[in-house]
Amino acid sequence: MANVCTYLNFNGRTESAFEFYKAIFKTEYAGPIHRIKDIAQAPGQTRSEEQGNRIAHMALPILGGHILRGTDVPEVRMGNNVSIMLEPDSREEAQALYDALSEGGEVLMPLADMFWGAYFGELIDRFGVKWLVNVDHDNQEVA
Repeated sequence: MANVCTYLNFNGRTESAFEFYKAIFKTEYAGPIHRIKDIAQAPGQTRSEEQGNRIAHMALPILGGHILRGTDVPEVRMGNNVSIMLEPDSREEAQALYDALSEGGEVLMPLADMFWGAYFGELIDRFGVKWLVNVDHDNQEVA
């Protein structure tokens, strides 16, 4: 089923922020917590233990089926601290939404198959809003 969620970015504080929200909303995480160290490194790339322990992705249901998702990013600033994530039912719907939202905006990552098992892309629309479009492979409708 299609879904919309809010994606929050923090600089090393995602886990503590989500622990705070978890206590307030009295819910449990949706799925595992993925850390940067769980992602394969490119040849020659190094990361510190502190960087490896940062959050790559986590999710927490709050109210009415809404899900907060979060990650640690190197720099948090106005314009990259919150994104709207669209989770349509099909690749075709994802492509149509992505194309319409990116018109006159900036493509950050074209839609493509990702290592975490999704068809994903990100963009900033012409009004400066950051959008993530994600279709989990397990949830894709067959055309």
